[in-house]
Amino acid sequence: MLDRDLALLYGVETRILNQAVKRNISRFPEDFMFELNKSEFENWKSQIVISNSEKMGLRKIPTAFTEHGVLMLSSILKSDKAIQTNIQIMHIFTKVRQMLLDTTEIKVDILQIQKKLENHDKNIELVFSYLDELTEKKENESERVKIGYKK
Repeated sequence: MLDRDLALLYGVETRILNQAVKRNISRFPEDFMFELNKSEFENWKSQIVISNSEKMGLRKIPTAFTEHGVLMLSSILKSDKAIQTNIQIMHIFTKVRQMLLDTTEIKVDILQIQKKLENHDKNIELVFSYLDELTEKKENESERVKIGYKK
């Protein structure tokens, strides 16, 4: 999540959130937060479709926080709103993780079904080829001489 979004959720200014992080920088290693690189920043700006970046105060490249970084923010932002917001964010991260697991399980199930269907297709083709052979044999057979009493 970006610093601007988190600041909005926590009800503080972005600069206040970033100051608190700078004061406690030892709590935020690289895998907890990072600054967007120039191409990511440009792409992000184009995604928000605002030509005047000064309007949003985009003088500084945003900082992105990972799940662990967001969790660490709760230890430096002590307001009740920050604590409640952090709890909600953690619940969301948990739900997203579960959705990803569910999606992975569904993909595995789909692959298994595809494999079964491939086998079914082969089996059906085999049955049809046997049926074709049988019908060809029937067409090629001459009429049998009937045994028994003649009328």
